[in-house]
Amino acid sequence: MRVVFSWRPTELVKMAKFTRKIRRGTLAAHRRLRSIRMIAKGLLSTRHPLLVHIIPTRRCNLACTYCNEFDDVSSPVPTEEMFRRIDRLGEMGTGVITISGGEPLLHPDLDAIIARIRKNGIIAGLITNGYLLVTDRIERLNRAGLEYLQISIDNVMPDDVSKKSLKVLDQKLALLAEHADFHININSVLGSGVCSSEDALRVAHRAIELGFTSTVGIIHDGNGQLQPLGEHDQQVFEEIMSLGKKSFSRLNYFQHNIAKGRENNWRCRAGSRYLYICEDGLVHYCSQQRGYPGVPLENYSAEQRQREFLTKKGCAPRCTVSCVHQIAVVDFWRGPQTIDATPPSAPEAFVQLTGSTSQN
Repeated sequence: MRVVFSWRPTELVKMAKFTRKIRRGTLAAHRRLRSIRMIAKGLLSTRHPLLVHIIPTRRCNLACTYCNEFDDVSSPVPTEEMFRRIDRLGEMGTGVITISGGEPLLHPDLDAIIARIRKNGIIAGLITNGYLLVTDRIERLNRAGLEYLQISIDNVMPDDVSKKSLKVLDQKLALLAEHADFHININSVLGSGVCSSEDALRVAHRAIELGFTSTVGIIHDGNGQLQPLGEHDQQVFEEIMSLGKKSFSRLNYFQHNIAKGRENNWRCRAGSRYLYICEDGLVHYCSQQRGYPGVPLENYSAEQRQREFLTKKGCAPRCTVSCVHQIAVVDFWRGPQTIDATPPSAPEAFVQLTGSTSQN
């Protein structure tokens, strides 16, 4: 006798949600394990980059007035060239590669680039403005192996400064909550040019409501240098920082000092543990100090990375680029910087009078 099971639509929906929950839990556990291994490897050796930001296209579909990291004309970097750069970073033993821009979703072969990162055993992340995310695009990112995604939302309603608003992007966030298998962080911003600090708080609460993590960045000037927050903005900043789960990105005191306009005393490891690879394939300290060292990635040696590990950076005390702060935490207890050859400020060719958020 054959037994036939008849599933009701509501039961099928429940089963699909249960299956998705199990899959996401398994992937989250795997991500945590890979992150722990990355940090452990970083503690054991200073000879490899921990985090690299790589640019597959400088072009962006938006034009936020505070941003100095985009244009509207550049062609995407050829895919084979992106593969060569990723493979070179793999040879260096890189822990994490985060794809940034411009708007990286404009690159026609982004999925293949993500897959290449994973093939090299590197953790794959993506920073996007979120505008181009639809269900199919999210599913393709799942299949490519993306592990972390960040969207920076600047306000509740779009204005003349930024169109990256909660009103526009909330539908995209809902799609991510339903379909994404990767970790999602929503970054809100405070500081000069932000009309209302309450907007940042609303963005943060919405992120937590959807099951994402939330961070907050402080808008800096065109050289990536700090601008202190007002008293009310500082209160909002501290409230946002208290939301949600603790994470590695909050294991430092940098942002709290920045909010108060205080300098930080730290050892910047840009050019060594953190690299910024522009669309031309050159290594820079970070997005706000483009132009130095300006060496092609293919020629960037272990000796050069070690020199930068031990080199003081004149821009460090007032820096607000949080991704560089976070990576420096791994090495704060070792490697005194004895080389006093501080680089010049970023060349004027790379710096606009308007600034950029410390979302990286």
